[in-house]
Amino acid sequence: MKQLRNTLLFLILNFGGLAIGSWLMNGGPLSEWYTELNQAPWTPPGFIFGIAWTLVMFFFAVYLGKLFTVENTRKQTIAFFIQFILNVSWNYVFFNQHRILFAFIILVLLTALLFIYYFRGSKKLGNYKYLLIPYLIWLCIATSLNLYILVQN
Repeated sequence: MKQLRNTLLFLILNFGGLAIGSWLMNGGPLSEWYTELNQAPWTPPGFIFGIAWTLVMFFFAVYLGKLFTVENTRKQTIAFFIQFILNVSWNYVFFNQHRILFAFIILVLLTALLFIYYFRGSKKLGNYKYLLIPYLIWLCIATSLNLYILVQN
């Protein structure tokens, strides 16, 4: 029951973070600024981003639900909130402030943090760590898209 409660809490926090990030985007991918950028040829259609983030945050919530059930430490809480701040702030930095380099740095830090979760996370989680793979893949794609825009614009 505790794991279910934790998972529901992280579903609310994760999707709340997506909502805040979306609100901070200032038009985001539909803005004139973004649409006029030279974008990577592998940039997926817009609807893919919504699908990907929904799946990523669902799996991440299940992972966090288990993590905070077996090992609820201050270190885990701090790591989660760092991840949350990095994830939400990227939207504001990239789409609202047009700081492409700073946004790229945020993505690199966020990706590094997720790799730490994956490789150095609690051994008590077993196969739950595999729920991080969609997030890791998506962050690698997002980082490559951001880097392409940084280099080509």
